[in-house]
Amino acid sequence: MAKKFYITTPIYYPSASPHLGHAYCTTLTDIIARGKRMRGFETFFLTGTDEHGEKIQKNAAAKGVTPQEFVDEIAERFKNLWKAMKISNDDFIRTTEPRHEQTVQKIFSKMVELDDIYLSSYTGWYCVHEESYWTETQVGEEHLCPECGRPVEKKDEPAYFYRCEKHVDNLLKYYDENPIFITPESRKNEMINTFIKPGLQDLCVSRTSFTWGIPVKEKEGHVVYVWLDALTNYITALGYLQDDDSRFQTFWQDPDCEIVHVIGADINRFHTIYWPMFLDSLGLRKPNRVFVHGLMMMKDGKMSKSKGNTISAYPLIERYGVDAVRYYLASEITFGQDGRFTPEDFVTRINSDLANNVGNLLNRTISMISKYYGGEIPAYPGRVNDNDGELEELTEKTIRSYEVLNDDLKVTEAYAEVMVLADRANKYIEENAPWALAKDPEKAANLASVMNHLARTIFVVGKLLSPILVEKSEALFNQLGLPEEKRTYENVHDIHLVDGLNVNKGEPLFPRLDIEAEVKEIVAMMAAPKEKAAA
Repeated sequence: MAKKFYITTPIYYPSASPHLGHAYCTTLTDIIARGKRMRGFETFFLTGTDEHGEKIQKNAAAKGVTPQEFVDEIAERFKNLWKAMKISNDDFIRTTEPRHEQTVQKIFSKMVELDDIYLSSYTGWYCVHEESYWTETQVGEEHLCPECGRPVEKKDEPAYFYRCEKHVDNLLKYYDENPIFITPESRKNEMINTFIKPGLQDLCVSRTSFTWGIPVKEKEGHVVYVWLDALTNYITALGYLQDDDSRFQTFWQDPDCEIVHVIGADINRFHTIYWPMFLDSLGLRKPNRVFVHGLMMMKDGKMSKSKGNTISAYPLIERYGVDAVRYYLASEITFGQDGRFTPEDFVTRINSDLANNVGNLLNRTISMISKYYGGEIPAYPGRVNDNDGELEELTEKTIRSYEVLNDDLKVTEAYAEVMVLADRANKYIEENAPWALAKDPEKAANLASVMNHLARTIFVVGKLLSPILVEKSEALFNQLGLPEEKRTYENVHDIHLVDGLNVNKGEPLFPRLDIEAEVKEIVAMMAAPKEKAAA
């Protein structure tokens, strides 16, 4: 039976158009999901939008539309961006869907029955932007939100609360027993030292000061607070407490299924403190892992809709192709760390890795096979020289490392290993000098070996990169003349795979870019009106 894997992005807040920062998280998650499917895992990949809350209500009012009309429009923008980025999600959950709203009400009622949720009142400092309450100490004398720096407002209203203290011990025990639950580990230490050790206050889980939310059945006038609403999407999308819960049984309830949430650092607290507690209340298993990726920064700080320093993915895709954008996102910023987008880095990365390394390797090899063998890849003759054995061994080592690193969510490192293999194959050409071997009839076996080893290595490189290069990998296989039925992951170990295939020389996969000219183009994209760029 195939291994099972369930992976999610955060559900995005549709307060404005999505930008490259959203594309970063979703693309990296997509690459992981595609890689698992490629290797035979039964995989379910979820993304979506988090559509309730006071901020949405206010933004809709400012635009002169209803909250539902407001979120309908922006949810479509997210869906369209995922299509453009070739995202392979199996479902898209919206928190305004009946399947979600009805289940959230059942979850809320269940927690009330368990006395994990109780009615009281709240007086404190509230940030509309972060949809979070803060204490007097946290907001300081200037009364600014500690998360975003915006002014907070004093709120005094009746509210339901979730009993955090009841579940803290179980949470800390889970941390201890599952050391990779929060990755990177520094994020776990931050949660313990900043939020848990000082004393975790009960969490406000309902509001009465606005109406755009899921109504609480137990008390008229209350709506479910956004985080209890939003976090439960990971199980409502699978069918939890619904008539058809087959997906829930297949993925969440199977102890052998690995469950991974990929999130940004700004929502770590909710996913690694409150979400495991909510699952405790419901008697459900916790995720295996919450992977906290870093922030995509611009020169003036975090990429942010409110700062207006974002760049749309669309013009990048239109000019350079979706695979170039996907590759940049996966390779330039080490997954789990903060990184910075610059036009110079974008163009340099595409040139160095895709044009000069992979593209150059393919072009040279196809040209030589066409020239020396009329386009037919010679059969594998064994290891004719030491370089052959070294390349074969590095290929197998790369495949093993690729699997281990990807399983540990070290995505950037996994694909860097593939680039090392491509680079080694380019050096293999220089070491063996096929142009010299072709002039010596006594070196015919050596030349055949070089051409076969290169073609087979190109297939392995293309296959391992295929979760990123969703279009160009197929073009690479076409140039190798590889039939559809042979393009499977299992064939990365087949030493005779390319024997006798007829190559088809095509256009370069990634033409080399003029750095100065392309940097100017990207700078112009960044200066373009954001709404126009996202249209």
